Amino acid sequence: MPNINKYKTIGYCRVSTSMQDANNQELEISRYARNHNIKVDDYISIEVSSRKDTKARLIDELMEKLEEGDTLIVSELSRLGRSVGQVTTMVDELISNKIKFIAIKENICLNGNGKKDIQTTAMVGMFSLLAEIERQLISERTKAGMEMARAKGRLIGRPKGSKGKTKLDGEEELIKSELKYGVAKSAIARKLKVSRGSLVNFINSRGLC
Repeated sequence: MPNINKYKTIGYCRVSTSMQDANNQELEISRYARNHNIKVDDYISIEVSSRKDTKARLIDELMEKLEEGDTLIVSELSRLGRSVGQVTTMVDELISNKIKFIAIKENICLNGNGKKDIQTTAMVGMFSLLAEIERQLISERTKAGMEMARAKGRLIGRPKGSKGKTKLDGEEELIKSELKYGVAKSAIARKLKVSRGSLVNFINSRGLC
């Protein structure tokens, strides 16, 4: 039997770093779809910064897949872009192509009739601006926290010139003795069950030669 519903629904998920999880966005979209009797036909997921262009963010690929009458679902507007301009341009294109659009967090649902009104423009712009402000505030709080830590003398990361702990700590005298008697570094490394490279780095950092 032919598919009665020729239109498709695509979920778009984007995370900026490996610390985030696109699966969470997929779960949110699938939960929304299930509650509203919508079948999601495909997901496009990508880990890339919103600073990248539309090709890198797979937006170009997404727009090629979407046709008139199709539906695009995102967990929130900020997945489409970083700035108000990026998001509004994307939404304008969706409206022009008569593609239905749903942003779950902002409770935005455009019916794909091809008409853009002032209310829609204002609503999309407002939520995009709020998301942009939120990103800036998070960035400022992160910077402030780092500055405060530095002011209190807590350096971020390993201090410059510091020596990290290794499994060779405590073996300095043995290593110096072996080197003194001309034992090959590879043989010393085998005895201490480390790679030759690790041994050489340890020798150099501890000044054992």
